[in-house]
Amino acid sequence: MITTETKTKLNPNQPRRETVPYWEKFEQFEKIAKDPEWVRVARKAGISHFVELGFPTLKDEDWRFTNVAPIAKLPFKPVLEPTRDGVTAEALEHFMFAGLAGSKLVFVDGHFAPELSSTVNLPEGVKVKSLAEAIAKGPAQVEPHLFHHARSDASAFTALNTAFFKDGAFIYVPAGQIVPEPIQLLYVSTAKEDGTTAHLRNLIVAERDSQVTIVESYVSLSDAAYLTNSVTELVAGDNAVVEHLKLQDESQQAFHITTLAAHFGRASNVLTHSIALGAKLSRTNIHAHLAGEGLECILNGLYLTRGEQLADHYMVVDHAQAHCDSHEYFNGILADKSKSVFHGRILVRPDAQKTDAKQTNKNLLLSDNATANTKPQLEIYADDVKCTHGATVGQLNEEAIFYLRSRCIGLETARRMLIHSFAGEIIDRVRCQPVREELDKLVWDRLEQDEQKTTGNK
Repeated sequence: MITTETKTKLNPNQPRRETVPYWEKFEQFEKIAKDPEWVRVARKAGISHFVELGFPTLKDEDWRFTNVAPIAKLPFKPVLEPTRDGVTAEALEHFMFAGLAGSKLVFVDGHFAPELSSTVNLPEGVKVKSLAEAIAKGPAQVEPHLFHHARSDASAFTALNTAFFKDGAFIYVPAGQIVPEPIQLLYVSTAKEDGTTAHLRNLIVAERDSQVTIVESYVSLSDAAYLTNSVTELVAGDNAVVEHLKLQDESQQAFHITTLAAHFGRASNVLTHSIALGAKLSRTNIHAHLAGEGLECILNGLYLTRGEQLADHYMVVDHAQAHCDSHEYFNGILADKSKSVFHGRILVRPDAQKTDAKQTNKNLLLSDNATANTKPQLEIYADDVKCTHGATVGQLNEEAIFYLRSRCIGLETARRMLIHSFAGEIIDRVRCQPVREELDKLVWDRLEQDEQKTTGNK
């Protein structure tokens, strides 16, 4: 049990009462966890930081439009033991990218499912395995990066993930190797009880002159009010080429918090995509550290919300070196009473001369009751830069609808075509053709099925 003495030791200002059950659960978990010493140290630091920080509130500037009180009120039930709960290969066939060629790792409720996974056509030295296995068998390629990029002292959810994660994916591409087919990571929730929580930790390392594409998908087979709390650390070495796509299409009752902490080397080329379609509340944190000169990165995102969904994207792009380009494009399509939050911050440090940074957020409201909160932000400490940012919030162009209808196109089809075109601005930036084509079909089908979006009900 956590005592007053322990509380004072952890935080002289005393932790919030809501964090006490988490500490008690951690004490139980720590007794059964079999980790090397360096992981145990990180876990203890994680729970201490969580107890000190507590859940963010609307008083926190970075969370003032996103209320996580419903998450804090859930009973905390981390899934500490693996369970397949009847999940079979056939049950996964209807999910997105099921027919995608290449290696696939499947995780059920946060635990690796080897019988549902496969690794094929991997060049020499490339490793695609569970993170737990990588930590247990050989930390040489794991320890230099794990816990180094996603800071648990700055984020309560990252701290909680560090304390309780059981597994996730480890992808390592050695210098000079090119992975010809995309690597797919599929995370399936089968939660039956409210408060069920899966903490997933991923580490992706692409060494210098390597190339790899990763597709990360989060889906569910249940309708419980569960929480997915994932952290992905992505390292791209000098001259590496990396494409990373994350698709979140979970239950409408689920809560989804994810962090992508990335470190990019000199002359690297990195393209990331965040596609948010599901969950009652989702929050995507992206922290990109541009650590080498001459690199280029594109952060690309699309969110489709309906009902009373909330989709939040928060990102910091840290230009630490000169001659780097970063471009952020995020489009949102909001129906019914749904809400979105976009908070993008470009930080240009004094040494980052010749920076070229662009940031754009566009929101299409399909209902008078939908709400978009957007805050693009520049923080510049260098004097020889080219930085722009902008945001728009609006409805469908009536003139464009009239033009299409004058060509004998029905109202619903005309609306759907315009909305699809708006989403296509983001989808078209996906380089991997099979992924792009399947994602485009998914968005078109989703728009066609969603009556609220195609009819424009107020």
